[in-house]
Amino acid sequence: MTTRDLAIAITIAVALLVLLAMLFAWRRRLRRDSALSAPLGVPEHAEVVDRHEVLYVSTTRHDQPLERVALSPLAYRARGEAAVTDRGLALCLDGSPTVFIASPRLVGVDRATVTIDRVVEPGGLVRVAWNADDTTVVDSYLRIADGDPTTFISELQRLVPAADDRGATS
Repeated sequence: MTTRDLAIAITIAVALLVLLAMLFAWRRRLRRDSALSAPLGVPEHAEVVDRHEVLYVSTTRHDQPLERVALSPLAYRARGEAAVTDRGLALCLDGSPTVFIASPRLVGVDRATVTIDRVVEPGGLVRVAWNADDTTVVDSYLRIADGDPTTFISELQRLVPAADDRGATS
């Protein structure tokens, strides 16, 4: 075996170890977050107020944009559509059931620049903070693909309950 062959074998072995470590870390994260899941299904007679094509980027711990939460079915990036209804936010993402974040679950809506796997121009992401359960607030990040998100954000902000009705906090 030549030194070149040895170097190739070592490189392959290191790459395999890194891939295995990534796989085990992701599986551990899936187990850690298995108790959390996004609410599914849009209520009957929900009236669509605003609709946009989006890139769903990630869901993270509240105010921790680099700490991903493997929240089913929002564990992976996807393209799709976000619809603001009179009752909440519907996320219709490719390959996933429709996630519906009802108005009482909403904690806040604003703009963001950074989240895990994505850095964009200042204010290029929409951050939706919401209650995943009674004690866990998460932030979901969307990138509006078809224009300015100003109307989308203002329509969602109207649905956020008053500060004393929000439930869980971070």
